[in-house]
Amino acid sequence: MGTPVPPPPPGDRRAAPGRDFAWLGRSGTWTALCLVLLLAGCREQKRAGTAVTAAPAEIRHPLRGVVVAIKPEAKVLLIQHEAIPGYMPAMTMEFMVSQGEVQNARVGQRLRGEMIVRPAGIFLEKIWPDDAATVRRVEAATQALAQDTAMRGRGVYREVGETVPDFTLLDQEGRTISGSLFRGHQIVLNFIFTRCPVATMCPASTLRMAALQKAAKTAGVSNLELITFSLDPEYDTPGVLKDYAAARGLDTRNWSFLTGPDAAVRHLLAQLGILREFEGDTIKHTLATVLVDEQGRIIHRVDGSAWEPEEFIARMRKP
Repeated sequence: MGTPVPPPPPGDRRAAPGRDFAWLGRSGTWTALCLVLLLAGCREQKRAGTAVTAAPAEIRHPLRGVVVAIKPEAKVLLIQHEAIPGYMPAMTMEFMVSQGEVQNARVGQRLRGEMIVRPAGIFLEKIWPDDAATVRRVEAATQALAQDTAMRGRGVYREVGETVPDFTLLDQEGRTISGSLFRGHQIVLNFIFTRCPVATMCPASTLRMAALQKAAKTAGVSNLELITFSLDPEYDTPGVLKDYAAARGLDTRNWSFLTGPDAAVRHLLAQLGILREFEGDTIKHTLATVLVDEQGRIIHRVDGSAWEPEEFIARMRKP
């Protein structure tokens, strides 16, 4: 963890966000019945008098639908979803979700995610906004970023003095955020992933950013924005990032946690000189913290997580 690794090969490692879809109809709250039927379907029943063979502990299927109702106290979303071919017809049912996901959800919102059937109930994870406007904006920005990377060729790495690449991603609230939104602000950005197990890597980088945020406020820096990009966008959905920030008591009033298509992240990594290599559920990667001025120019960079807030405060302009 943290040692230089070869950059990942070109080409998307994972699929980009799905496109809009047509509803297949059929509604009604079948949650209780569905849970019984689904869990029953997890076992291969044999004739009376013979043994019953248990199937895997959980079943996973991709799912798309629209939020019909939200039950915040129970952390449950009522979703009218498409049919799952060969498994379940289109219907309306309840899904258990994380605290961050239930806080991000809006009635009428289109979502895509992964339905997981467990003995404890039916869950929905890996949740992403799936409305056509969001998908188009993020896909178009990802394509533009890919073209920019290709045009830069061997000069893809952006040195101090160059502007940061433009991007459009999703923040921890599920909102579409473009890099241009931060113009006029000083920015400190870094990369982490929420499942990072090494205390001296991502956890240390997050602690440094939190300390910098407090130090900047004390120093009278009022136009600072912090940006943390996820190195693991397949797992780090907006809701996961929201839970990550909440669990650590982080102040997100001027701190955005961004995620989106892996292709977009890959091009940002290339242009900002961060190395990343997947290894099972973890990631080998390097770290960097970058200071950007109000015009979008990179004015300072520190590799690794062993830096002090004062190093950045000294270079910030105090309005």
